[in-house]
Amino acid sequence: MTNPVFATPALPQLEISGEGASYPIARIFCVGRNYAAHAAEMGGEVDREAPWYFTKSAFAFCASGSSVPYPPGTSNYHHEMELAVAIGTDAFKASPEEAEKAVFGYACALDMTRRDRQQDGKDHRRPWSLGKDVENSAVVAPLTRASDFGRVSTQRIHLEVNGECRQDATLADMVWSVEEIICHLSQYYHLRPGDLILTGTPAGVGPVVAGDEITGGIDGFAGISLRLTDPE
Repeated sequence: MTNPVFATPALPQLEISGEGASYPIARIFCVGRNYAAHAAEMGGEVDREAPWYFTKSAFAFCASGSSVPYPPGTSNYHHEMELAVAIGTDAFKASPEEAEKAVFGYACALDMTRRDRQQDGKDHRRPWSLGKDVENSAVVAPLTRASDFGRVSTQRIHLEVNGECRQDATLADMVWSVEEIICHLSQYYHLRPGDLILTGTPAGVGPVVAGDEITGGIDGFAGISLRLTDPE
């Protein structure tokens, strides 16, 4: 084994609520258009044949409660409130029962998006990376263990900007359930501990600017917050 030419960065660590432990994040998968109303507001429809995905680097992770600069290269930065699912055991070509057992925990998350750069990708049939894989754009609150929570069902999911409600729905509005997503995604990947899945956002996404305070929550989980500061 040769010596690396630079220090290997450590995996980002996500706090586990109420514990002195953390969950290392290795990969972040994101589900597109998993709420019909959001798909409609973006001018599209839900593909009900199967879920589909994009990815963010684990190093796009940002802990809830952070203050981060408004990102470069955009004038239309959007909030998207989501349920995050953390994988706790290996899952490949999982059955529904195996998918349920594979969940380590859940958390509130923000999929922050350079909407103008995402639209560029759509318009030119190019990848969305500049729009989605943005530094500090995978904002995640402390995890709640699945064993301490129970089943995802009709919990409220909501987001506010400067105290004004922007997104308000329930997890029952998801087109694809957590188990269905894991079953499908595990047909293509060997899911393993360290994998985080952001399960899509309800309607009400919109722009934020420097100085805005974003807050949100899902019933039963630690809330989430993010403050945007002036660009660097």
